[in-house]
Amino acid sequence: MDFWLGEITRPHGDVDWFAWSRDAERLSGLLTARGYEVLRADAQQLDLVRDGEELSFALIARDADGRVVAAGGPWAGTAWPEGMLSSPEPGRLRGVECPVVSPEAQIEIKRMMPVWVPGRPRRPKDAGDVARLEAALAAARTPAGARGPGRAASAGRPGAGGDPAGRPR
Repeated sequence: MDFWLGEITRPHGDVDWFAWSRDAERLSGLLTARGYEVLRADAQQLDLVRDGEELSFALIARDADGRVVAAGGPWAGTAWPEGMLSSPEPGRLRGVECPVVSPEAQIEIKRMMPVWVPGRPRRPKDAGDVARLEAALAAARTPAGARGPGRAASAGRPGAGGDPAGRPR
């Protein structure tokens, strides 16, 4: 979310990512070489920690129809939201650029997680994230913000525009 918005929205104890399952071993090796400790590594998830900051990678793959699906675990083969990897531009945050999950898919994931995983309750931070994403989408759809969050000074957020820190997981 923060990369898509172009700003750090709140303190994060963990950062959630998606990664292709085929890249999990290489990703783990690169991060452990930089001081991260592996907490979990299986066909579904890769979790690492360093200095109290946790990185969680949900591992994804494509099915025979080209849909993005859970790569492993009890939900292996289950499709993630349609178009989740269709953001036309990368996200930007503090001079770092990376592909992002579409804001529409981020909203769906945050709303549906308690349904998909019944033991996981709705969290106030997720409701706040959904509200923030919906507001940014609405602003981006207005003529003044038509270029999208973090890309137009009129997008209604501090730091928007040419500032690399002005533009999510």
